[in-house]
Amino acid sequence: MTSAATEFDVVVAGAGAAGMTAALVAARAGLRALVVEKAGTFGGSTARSGGGVWAPNNNVLRAAGVPDTPRSALTYLAHITGPEVPDELRRAFLDHAPAVISFLQANTPLRFGWVRGYPDYYPEAPGGLPMGRSIEARPLDARVLGTERAHLAPPYLKAPNGMAITQADYRWMNLMARHPRGMLRTARVAGRRAISLLRKRELLTMGQALAAGLRAGLTGAGVPVWLDTPLVSLHTEAGRVTGVVVLRDGEPLPVRALRGVVLTTGGFEHNERMRKEYQAEPIGTEWTVGAPGNTGDGIEAGLRLGAAVGVMDDAWWGPSVPLPHGPYFCLAERTLPGCMVVNQAGARFVNEAAPYVDAVHAMYDGANIPAWLIADQRYRNRYVFAGLGPRQPFPRRWYAHGAVHRAGTVEDLAAAIGMPAESLRATVDRFNTFADTGLDKDFHRGESRYDHYYGDPRNRPNPCLGRIDRPPFYAIRIVPGDLGTKGGLRTDARARVLRPDGSVIEGLYAAGNASAPVMGHTYAGPGATLGPALVFGYLAALDLGDDTCA
Repeated sequence: MTSAATEFDVVVAGAGAAGMTAALVAARAGLRALVVEKAGTFGGSTARSGGGVWAPNNNVLRAAGVPDTPRSALTYLAHITGPEVPDELRRAFLDHAPAVISFLQANTPLRFGWVRGYPDYYPEAPGGLPMGRSIEARPLDARVLGTERAHLAPPYLKAPNGMAITQADYRWMNLMARHPRGMLRTARVAGRRAISLLRKRELLTMGQALAAGLRAGLTGAGVPVWLDTPLVSLHTEAGRVTGVVVLRDGEPLPVRALRGVVLTTGGFEHNERMRKEYQAEPIGTEWTVGAPGNTGDGIEAGLRLGAAVGVMDDAWWGPSVPLPHGPYFCLAERTLPGCMVVNQAGARFVNEAAPYVDAVHAMYDGANIPAWLIADQRYRNRYVFAGLGPRQPFPRRWYAHGAVHRAGTVEDLAAAIGMPAESLRATVDRFNTFADTGLDKDFHRGESRYDHYYGDPRNRPNPCLGRIDRPPFYAIRIVPGDLGTKGGLRTDARARVLRPDGSVIEGLYAAGNASAPVMGHTYAGPGATLGPALVFGYLAALDLGDDTCA
């Protein structure tokens, strides 16, 4: 590994949010950084995501007047993650999150805005904020990418008619047929699209904007990004990681890393063998919406060097509908009034509006797989579902695929999905009494401010509870999908990879879903995947550069 042409100070494997942040920080510290990416595109799961960033006490939140403090953020994170997550990791994340957002705004074209009112996922917990701590990238002109636009990974779901939709837009557009703000927001998004067409420019939003802004930052810093270049192995000398072997143009190529290597290769959601080894059945690769290239390459490379791993049994779960073209990750659909979720016995088992990780934990904890979202025609008349507008019929192929069933009565619907009719009837009747009173005595749906975010403010007395009584009735199959796996290499507060005895593997760092999460088995709020990915990518580069760019 002596060729100057293949020698850098820092090699980063993976071109998602964590990796591009690490490379950018290293470059701005004066280090020669290289990013290698397995896929033919950059952005990874970041580009497929909603793009929210949970990073408490940053300058964007302060400018918006969000009443946050470092103490309240630490209280909240410690409360929800518990003793399993080392306190030094929580503090490292929270202490540096503000600096990361400031750095990105100073060194990329990214500008962020507060997602007003999107609560922490446990807003009633000590330190939780009902108005939320999440920020997102503002719409970004795709021209900042130049020719690299062709290499941006596609979003998980494309917006209709090329519209640029933000997270804040998404909330109200679900209510386009129910609320004046829904109609106004839809008109605003359509107007934004018309203006962009007149100006002949493309606007990027959500994770697309975040990934594009980071990539533009790398271009400005002169950082090369090698696409179609998977990591093969790590190279060590005297117990220290000193480089990598990658596959470049179909041939193995050693690349020396004088300072170290940062693994940001994502999780292992598309690795069938690893999922079956570490996670509970039923499990596989067909229900994830994570980036296709996420097969655990970096995690396994670390394991071969004796690294410790953690939280491998968990994922960034979410109830999902197995549609013919792939899984659909449910956010608002299960929260809106006029639906409920039951197991195969016809019984409810969870607050349908709960944070999506918790909803799937309940699916696994009680053997509630598959589950079924039960809804009526009123629900379909009022709300968007999986991109379909209100009143728009479910496609025939969804019925043929077994994802959706329809019947004229609750009893006939139960028969169609092999469920005890008397059980489903009793559950619907009990649920309807809760809808009438506004109090869910079984699972407390609608009691948390988080539940209300994707509810219907015009539905009284509870924005999340509505009767299921207008035929025809629908059953939509629900499976435990995910945004990616959670588990990965154990790291310290400087993002250095650890062995099981707590010692450091010198020269090796990890961040993003290749590392064990600072969130543990929970999820603090919208963007609690990307926030830590950015911060620990940043911390890895700081350590590699001896803090010269702090």
